[in-house]
Amino acid sequence: MNYTIPPKKMIIINILDILKRYTDENHKLSQKQIAEILKNEYNTTIERKTIKRNIMNLIDFGYEIEYTETVRYVKNREGVKEESSILSDFYLKREFTDSELRLLIDSLLFNRYLPARQCKDMIAKIEGLSNEFFKSRVKHIQNLPDNMPRNNQLFFTLDILDEAITKHRKVAFTYNEYGTDKKLHPRKSEPYIINPYQMVAVNDKYYLICNVDKYDNVAHFRVDRITDIKMLDEKVKPQKQVEGLENGIDLPKHVMEHIYMFSGESIRVKFKAKKYILSEIFDWFGKEVQFMDETDDEVTCSVYVNEMSMRKWALQYALHVKVLSPQKLVDNIKEDLKAAMDRYEEN
Repeated sequence: MNYTIPPKKMIIINILDILKRYTDENHKLSQKQIAEILKNEYNTTIERKTIKRNIMNLIDFGYEIEYTETVRYVKNREGVKEESSILSDFYLKREFTDSELRLLIDSLLFNRYLPARQCKDMIAKIEGLSNEFFKSRVKHIQNLPDNMPRNNQLFFTLDILDEAITKHRKVAFTYNEYGTDKKLHPRKSEPYIINPYQMVAVNDKYYLICNVDKYDNVAHFRVDRITDIKMLDEKVKPQKQVEGLENGIDLPKHVMEHIYMFSGESIRVKFKAKKYILSEIFDWFGKEVQFMDETDDEVTCSVYVNEMSMRKWALQYALHVKVLSPQKLVDNIKEDLKAAMDRYEEN
């Protein structure tokens, strides 16, 4: 950094900047090292006692700065030994550990629906929460895959939905589906009028839990497929008037029951599963799953789940599970499997 000589009042800011950029629990600086950085990067020459005074002021201001204090005895002019202390090994305590920041960055990298440019910008901001040493270890993240269709309105949509939910206001938007041209196309010509209640991230996708204004049931919309959103002046429909939300949203329970975020009724389902997929069962249904009739290689499971979600899940795991009840769901899955087989027998 090429700084002109700053006024004295900038010294404390420069010292704080040095601590942010160059220190953590594993990288500490002495007063001498801080003075050298001030001279080389900020064109500022000051005494060590000035550095100490400014660091103490930063601590008084509330910054968590750790240091080591060493006591020594020196002779004064009269030859009498006096106690003196030396402060060294200064470092700024971080709000996030490097592993926590790495986890945040990985969550962005693994998200297939965030626009690549905005994803890179967010990663740069997260890097800024650590220091130079952390950045040097994650340079490879600059090359992000960009092979998914993207909705560049996603962050704007999230902002509007967040404001509308907070203010209890309805929204209007266009809901889209992808075409063979890899672009979004409106599902219908007129906009949806929606009562928004909550947003949730499920299976690496953002969903809006809401109610379509002209109906009385719960609905779910993929946020990355929403465009042209605007907040309306009209207040939302109270949740108690929406079937399934009479007692509000129990978010963990709602997500576990709606594993694919389909709307509709939740029911008690029993299915027999191979025990080697128990980890996947916990991934999808959590700890609420109940087990019975266990053998060496199979176990019967009982879950409370959205009917349409279970129908899709059973097809996904058809080689490993068999739905036992309710009979209506069993019959629907049989029809799905037969229809799939028929497609493979077509010429």
